[in-house]
Amino acid sequence: MKVLIKNGHVVDVKTKLDGIYDIFIENGKIVEIGHDLELINGDVIDASGMYVLPGFVDAHCHLRDPGFEYKEDIESGTMSAAMGGFTSIACMPNTNPVIDNESVIRYIKSKAKQDGFVNVYPIGAITKGLKGEELAEIGELKFAGAVAISDDGNPVSNSSVMKKALQYASMFDITVISHCEDRELSDEGVMNEGYQSTILGLKGIPTAAEEIMVARDLILAEYLKVPIHIAHVSTRLSVELIRNAKKRGVKVTAETCPHYFSLTDEACSGFNTLAKVNPPLRTRQDVDAIIEGLADGTIDIIATDHAPHHADEKDVEFNIAAFGMVGFETALPLAITNLVKPGHLTMNQLVEKMCLNPSKILGLNKGTIEVGRTADITIVDINEENIINVNNFKSKSKNSPFDGFKLTGAVYYTIVNGNVVVREKVLL
Repeated sequence: MKVLIKNGHVVDVKTKLDGIYDIFIENGKIVEIGHDLELINGDVIDASGMYVLPGFVDAHCHLRDPGFEYKEDIESGTMSAAMGGFTSIACMPNTNPVIDNESVIRYIKSKAKQDGFVNVYPIGAITKGLKGEELAEIGELKFAGAVAISDDGNPVSNSSVMKKALQYASMFDITVISHCEDRELSDEGVMNEGYQSTILGLKGIPTAAEEIMVARDLILAEYLKVPIHIAHVSTRLSVELIRNAKKRGVKVTAETCPHYFSLTDEACSGFNTLAKVNPPLRTRQDVDAIIEGLADGTIDIIATDHAPHHADEKDVEFNIAAFGMVGFETALPLAITNLVKPGHLTMNQLVEKMCLNPSKILGLNKGTIEVGRTADITIVDINEENIINVNNFKSKSKNSPFDGFKLTGAVYYTIVNGNVVVREKVLL
């Protein structure tokens, strides 16, 4: 299979490409990058006026498979990812059964190979059953193919257990992704604690519930001199704590999600359960701090935290609605609209946060356009405006608060392992 991408604006942080180039792909690999390349027999893609980027890498998503396939499965989740320009995704372990043993990892890898549209990498659990009590077999998970470990959805509340997890993970050179939440403080809250929660009469989750655990995990990482990755950062003080830790030389990386730089807790007005997420949407001050943290490098990556839920789990009273929103198909337009167009991030910085850095953190050989590499490429138009319509999503679930939003930026092509899986915004 031969593919030639012509006249696109290639941006790649690792190889420092930033200009108009042609890219020749053969047998799944990037063979040549240059000018005036020709192809007699094969697929020629005219990328004039568009950006040609490394395929996006999502370090944090939920595919719900095995166990919750009524929300999402590997096939539908990877279809949605491909439409969003993601070529590699890492799925969290809060499935049923939990990804805390080799057999579940084997199942996911096998099903992804058979049904998947993009590369799927399982994330194993830190503790057995996500219960926070007994460490999972971290070495076994690593050798079976886990690219990180996390109890995402649940915090590891016991500091001694977290300390041991960091020590073992360091021995096996596998990333620990921490869900930072003090459950005693969040205390069954359902949205950010503040003015909006008071108006709506809903139980709030204080910012301190996240920040206390961020501080604890930074202290543990500093004490042990081992790396840690902080998931879905949402508050101003969390950003400051991570920034200060990095200045001290702590081996910390961090992520945020598009909803934390795009929405405030005002989105919950009218008891809008589509805006119910954990950690919750915060205030304008927090949103501004998240954007600043992305701009200055405090926050290393943008992850989706794609969290599909059936309509019946959202179309209920706010207090009992499920936490989470789908994120694959809105990630790029939200980043272009709220980060690139206002001048907070350059395209180079966006590529770093959505391609290269997540690949590095998970230890994947992805996130770059380089001769000899597997051809994982996304071609986007950053000027096209579209109205988000959740009914067009390939995900089984439509739980997005962005339905009806006018956003800029569209994914035109997604190429995975040299195969064109999305062409002219259509899934093949």
